[in-house]
Amino acid sequence: MSHRTELSGGRELTFSDRELRDLAVAWVTLSVAFALILAPVHTGRASLGSFAIMVGLSFVTVGVAFLLHELAHKVVAIEHGQLAEFRADYQMLFLAVMGALVGFLFAAPGAVYHRGRITQRENGLIALAGPVTNLLLALLFLPLMIFPGILGIVGQMGVWINLFLAAFNMIPFGPLDGKSVLQWHRGVFALVFVPSVVLAGFVIFRVGLF
Repeated sequence: MSHRTELSGGRELTFSDRELRDLAVAWVTLSVAFALILAPVHTGRASLGSFAIMVGLSFVTVGVAFLLHELAHKVVAIEHGQLAEFRADYQMLFLAVMGALVGFLFAAPGAVYHRGRITQRENGLIALAGPVTNLLLALLFLPLMIFPGILGIVGQMGVWINLFLAAFNMIPFGPLDGKSVLQWHRGVFALVFVPSVVLAGFVIFRVGLF
């Protein structure tokens, strides 16, 4: 079974049952992994209640960041005439949880695989769509940081997580987006990679999450 949504130019955004299942599993696993980093209940430094709250907050922030990142890849790929579908990498998801248990954040839950005739430029644009989406989401979460309480925490987490995902995915290594962007255009790569790393580093090491 497939689930369809109409795009521009008569193209359709379709989701198979397997793809929806993979997206859901990746969403849940990443949320738990981030919660383990931010509320390490397994080390005794956070209560079970705090961990449960952090899982919920991660569902909203990590979930939106991850889902829209992958959807951006898929939509741009389809707009360039590709067949595209997300596949979770269950080994990487396992490593994400294991890494979180020892305090190491590793976020490579899977990828949108696409096929069809494509130029290097188009491939670079497809890769670029995910990190740019995260940068835009960080900007959208930013105003929430001025509010007190839970809304402010959501804003802080949204900014932090989206900047982290943008910087991480722009690393020009292996299957990460940065490699395809760099192969296409070094100037565009630098324009996105450098600010992503600088902003992520500033938020993580100077501002902090809370």
